[in-house]
Amino acid sequence: MSEESIPLGVRIRLSAMMFFQFMLFAVWWPSLAAYLGKLNLTSTESSLILSSMAIGCMASPLICMVADRYFASQRVLFVLNVITAGLLYLAAEQKNGTTVFVALLAAMLCYMPTWALTSAIAMANSPAEKFPQIRVFGTIGWVCSGVFSFVAMKCYHTKIDGTNIPLLCGAGASILAAIVALTVPNTPPPAKGKPASVVDALGLKALSLMKDPHFAFFIVISTLVMIPFTIYWSYCSVFLEDKGFQYISATMNWGQFTEMFFMLLVPLALSRFGVKWTMLIGLLVMTVRYASFLLGGMIPGMDWLYFIAILVHGIIFGFFFVGGQVYINRKAPKELQGQAQGLIFLFTFGVGMLIGNVANGALIDHYTTLKTSATESAVKVYDWNTIWTITTVICAVLLAAFFFLFTDEKADQTQEAAQAAAEPKKEA
Repeated sequence: MSEESIPLGVRIRLSAMMFFQFMLFAVWWPSLAAYLGKLNLTSTESSLILSSMAIGCMASPLICMVADRYFASQRVLFVLNVITAGLLYLAAEQKNGTTVFVALLAAMLCYMPTWALTSAIAMANSPAEKFPQIRVFGTIGWVCSGVFSFVAMKCYHTKIDGTNIPLLCGAGASILAAIVALTVPNTPPPAKGKPASVVDALGLKALSLMKDPHFAFFIVISTLVMIPFTIYWSYCSVFLEDKGFQYISATMNWGQFTEMFFMLLVPLALSRFGVKWTMLIGLLVMTVRYASFLLGGMIPGMDWLYFIAILVHGIIFGFFFVGGQVYINRKAPKELQGQAQGLIFLFTFGVGMLIGNVANGALIDHYTTLKTSATESAVKVYDWNTIWTITTVICAVLLAAFFFLFTDEKADQTQEAAQAAAEPKKEA
């Protein structure tokens, strides 16, 4: 499709689709851990609930396979958003850990496939090179989700972080996203009439790439990186609330705000430094993030470092994870590129995040004590300095392992060829 053939109205509707689709998630997810802390749940219950997204990621390829063969994508998106709205409302009304988990797990099984559906709809109705300009509105929607906290505080004089109100806001935003889904161009099922294959849907054919030790190491290291990454993704709201932050969602959204700009640097870094060094920068900055959390708590008057840790989120996500997607695109043959991208999504935001939620929940619980007094109820006291020390060390180890053990063979071959071409030819 040529760029000139895209009507402005279609571009606007696709951008609006991205905006609401990501806002409906961002408005409640960053503050979820803080809310769960108010329900007096066990660490296991909280970890399971925070793992609902990861489990939803693991199931989404199968759901998308069924949808792609029988229904138009925009209709599937509409139905999934309506169901998600109802389940988020149901979760907001629950106080029991088990029922909250069941409701949010069902919601994530419906919601997570929409990340793939919205991308498919956008790329089916616009040139591939223009997709980032449409996808960036998802990040803008994430940033704008923080407005709910300000509106509630200024207009209603109430604090919504740590309450069930963000879940209700998510339900309302999901209804808006469902309405917008009905306005996007018709996108027929691309694989209609083809036999459904569980092997294809789960990306199992892409597992053949694991025969390459470099690719196998990349998958393993990417999965392990999600463990320290997840403590920020899922539990930072607990830390910020403990430190007395009033606008948790809005504060964390500064990371997504800077992501809009750092994303523009990723192509430049890839062309100048290559995949390995681009991803190394992402890992290095993640180490700096947790060192900033640590030093901000250890050194008096240095709590401004907390904001540094939040603002660098875009570098971590863009340079490491997007850089990894570029590496996969290079390694996989054309017929396996889609499955390979699904494979890394399954291992990182699926398996890796699931392990990270459980491991980090246990870590935080281990270094948390209950302080009681004769006049006050029990209060949780967190040993954040120890928690951030352990997390920083893990990041440093992963950084060193990636530096010494990962090799981008294609980059090495290109460099060797360039050096060979630069050498003067020997006379016969």
